[in-house]
Amino acid sequence: MSIISDAFMAWRECRAEYDDTLYAQYEAAEEATRGAMLNARGRAKGIDPFTLFMGNEVRARAYASEELIEHWASHPRINYARFERKWQREREAELVNEVA
Repeated sequence: MSIISDAFMAWRECRAEYDDTLYAQYEAAEEATRGAMLNARGRAKGIDPFTLFMGNEVRARAYASEELIEHWASHPRINYARFERKWQREREAELVNEVA
């Protein structure tokens, strides 16, 4: 396999794991807030609550309900960049352990 093929395969694997994490974050927040994830401004603009988990932090907090912001205080949002760094560190550690 080529280097680029390996890289694309790793990216697809990381992205799939992030998507699973993203949906789990959303479902946990929906349960914790009893579905009250948008503030009045977010409801008025017709914001999809799921997008608050994918977008940047400023936008997410601008439309998030107080309940959701409280939930994030103990269950922080995980954006893709942070997830990818963590995923890469774990992958590298697994490779090191396989060699050892």
